[in-house]
Amino acid sequence: MATTQAVTVPSVALYPRILRLVERYFYFVMSLVIAAVVVCGFSQTIERKLIHANPQPPILLWLHVVLFSGWLGFYILQSALVRTRKVSVHRSFGWAGAALGTSMIIVGPWTAVVMARFDTVQLHRANRDAFLIVPLFDVSVFAVCLGLAILWRNSPERHRRLMLIATCALTGAAFGRMPLMHSALAFYGGIDALILLGALRDFAVNRRIHAVYLVAIPLLVAAQICVGEIFVHREMFWLRIAQSLLS
Repeated sequence: MATTQAVTVPSVALYPRILRLVERYFYFVMSLVIAAVVVCGFSQTIERKLIHANPQPPILLWLHVVLFSGWLGFYILQSALVRTRKVSVHRSFGWAGAALGTSMIIVGPWTAVVMARFDTVQLHRANRDAFLIVPLFDVSVFAVCLGLAILWRNSPERHRRLMLIATCALTGAAFGRMPLMHSALAFYGGIDALILLGALRDFAVNRRIHAVYLVAIPLLVAAQICVGEIFVHREMFWLRIAQSLLS
């Protein structure tokens, strides 16, 4: 006599619950994912290039590390406050974050130029003048997105997406230090993948992608391609600008 075997099928009700979890916890989880990317990436080089570097890098690099690490902590805190519905506290910390972000916009390019000069003169590394466009571009993306996030601080749907894009833009240096990132500028794929997760979250939860992603992602990818072309082909106009900065 043949026997029948029951097949367990996931309950249809399970999927709405998963979507609700994605809707509620996505931005907080993303803040932790970004922090994990940064820790994983910089753990590859921080020992020999900062803590026990020989020769020692400029002290400005330490300030850069403190500010950018502080931003990660700030982003995690703000995401956690929204998740726990402490929106008033979140807003109270907002202007402190704006001040921190502004200091990063100043110190970031300054550090990029100083370190490019240090790598060229002290460590005798080639092509640092051409590569200078990469960190300057990353900080520029952060600055534009942060500025728009502040401008639209009373529009939560725009604000949270712009803050995510701004923070993702800072992960390029971390991705670039990972062993798998062998080709030039491959780390842009890591940045874009993090941002695309936000677009996928929108599609899964709302069945549409927010206009912030629809505008930002194509513009960002196009700009990344331009930056890559300028760096790889060592465009003369950029070399003149970079060498004037380094001198």
